[in-house]
Amino acid sequence: LAPHAGTCYQQAKQVLHVAVPERLQGRERETGILRQFLREHVLGRRPGSLYVSGAPGTGKTACVSRVLLDCKDELAGSRTVVLNCMALGSPHSIFPALAEQLGLPVAIGRERIRSLEKHLTAQGPMVLLVLDELDQLESKGQDVLYTLFEWPQLPSSRLVLVGLANALDLTDRSLPRLGAHSAAGPQLLHFPPYTKEQLTHILQERLGQVAGDPVLDSAALQFCARKVSAVSGDARKALDVCRRAVEVVELEVRGQTLLKPLPGGES
Repeated sequence: LAPHAGTCYQQAKQVLHVAVPERLQGRERETGILRQFLREHVLGRRPGSLYVSGAPGTGKTACVSRVLLDCKDELAGSRTVVLNCMALGSPHSIFPALAEQLGLPVAIGRERIRSLEKHLTAQGPMVLLVLDELDQLESKGQDVLYTLFEWPQLPSSRLVLVGLANALDLTDRSLPRLGAHSAAGPQLLHFPPYTKEQLTHILQERLGQVAGDPVLDSAALQFCARKVSAVSGDARKALDVCRRAVEVVELEVRGQTLLKPLPGGES
């Protein structure tokens, strides 16, 4: 670590925050598959579903957010609804939340699902529903997940569903009736943990945005990437570790500045 002017530490901490970058390092394949899926189904007016799996910090949400931003103009003719299932009180809360997003009157009981099905099979633009933290919708009998994944298969459906979850086997475990590998079941996209090389590139690209000499030494970045890839391959953890390292040095430098002897040798 190099002793720097205070502003570079602020910049370094800023670029190490978990935000959606312009380009996602090491996720070119996954980004391409997501983009292709949206073009085929939303723009091609073909209802369908995609199940995105991967451990926390492997870039699932960041990739989907990036692709939605990049394809904003292309998707302008359709309706996009993004919901984080973690924010719901219970699995069944997804239905009133979705009705509200689609501007439908909130019904209760069976009528709630019936009105949504009626809306999603009526004439109109394609509806892209992105559900993050999908594992939160697991319930007894899995009726909520079945209902959602069966909607794109309804005659005249205009729903394209993208579900994101940590569990690799959610569809096999919870939705065996849909046959995850059959034509009717959801398409699967898995995000593997980041490798040491990918994490190093992510950290280098972020810190490369800070002007001047490198704030963090290249060997330190590689050490951090090696440790994190061995444990989890979680990019958020790697960014967090580096951000904390910058904070520690910033405090040290600030302390040294305060303790500098006064000119003329006065204590």
